[in-house]
Amino acid sequence: MPRVLVTGGLGFIGSAFARRLATDGWQVRVLDNGLRVSGGAEGLPGEVEVVRGDVRDPGVVHAAVSGCDRVCHLAAVNGTRHFYERPVLVLDVGVRGILNVLDACVAERVGDLVVVSSSEVYQSPDVVPTDETVALSIPDALNPRYSYAGSKIITELLAINYGREHLARVVVCRPHNVYGPAMGWDHVIPELIARLRRLAAEGAPGEIALPVQGSGEETRAFVYIDDFVDGLMTLVDKGAHLGIYHVGTTEEVTVADLAGRLAAQLGLRARIVPGAPASGATTRRCPDIARMLDLGWTPRVALDQGLAHTIAWYVAHEPPEATALEGHAR
Repeated sequence: MPRVLVTGGLGFIGSAFARRLATDGWQVRVLDNGLRVSGGAEGLPGEVEVVRGDVRDPGVVHAAVSGCDRVCHLAAVNGTRHFYERPVLVLDVGVRGILNVLDACVAERVGDLVVVSSSEVYQSPDVVPTDETVALSIPDALNPRYSYAGSKIITELLAINYGREHLARVVVCRPHNVYGPAMGWDHVIPELIARLRRLAAEGAPGEIALPVQGSGEETRAFVYIDDFVDGLMTLVDKGAHLGIYHVGTTEEVTVADLAGRLAAQLGLRARIVPGAPASGATTRRCPDIARMLDLGWTPRVALDQGLAHTIAWYVAHEPPEATALEGHAR
């Protein structure tokens, strides 16, 4: 089997993807600086080669790419809190990272690149469900939230245009709200789980008053990690050169509905207490996944089933003290 490099392969999505590649018989090399290691990385098979290094270091990236047949680029600083608090780091990792990966692919004659982008590139799309032709946007350059979206737009532009001239195949994947066990604490689902459990422990039995950012009517469409990895594997196998694909589900739910489902599975009842929305937050997000359906992929894990698996992991793992449980939800 060919050798594949997965940048960011110790993160939530990266480690699940690397594990699936190894299970399917690929030779897998992971490049990661280890700063945002997912709990799922502990389950990587021993045959996965782990290279500790920074994607911003061109020498490290060239060495990691050398000897590989293809590269899957996932390295990024994720977690919405970081978009607001560390925008320079978010941009630095995003832009230097993709430039180094592309230069290394050209130098090492690796012609096959899959780039994982983000649904954040749309911000507040005019069309929902949103297909891949909807315009990308940065509404306000002064808002640090858009550091992540900006880095992903630049990543796509660089990958596509390098790909036209130098690479045999470049595929862009835009995930839409991937969730599951060990996804970290800086996302809406683990934050709500931790907040519900904390409030239940602090208060009297009965209905919990659950504070959220915004009205609670904001929507997302969540895709379970196993389904997402299946989709990414489909793109590795079948994605077209310069093709852009949404991997997600079309089940659009409100934050209030999501919180209610989580509470019910925890044996609780919750009442949403609206709060101020985060600056630049998106009110609706739901992808059109027709392109993926045409490739033969379809999501299989229902939201309630995926939430049950996710809750079980988070009940067994307490959040670190430094976690901002009132942080910003994507």
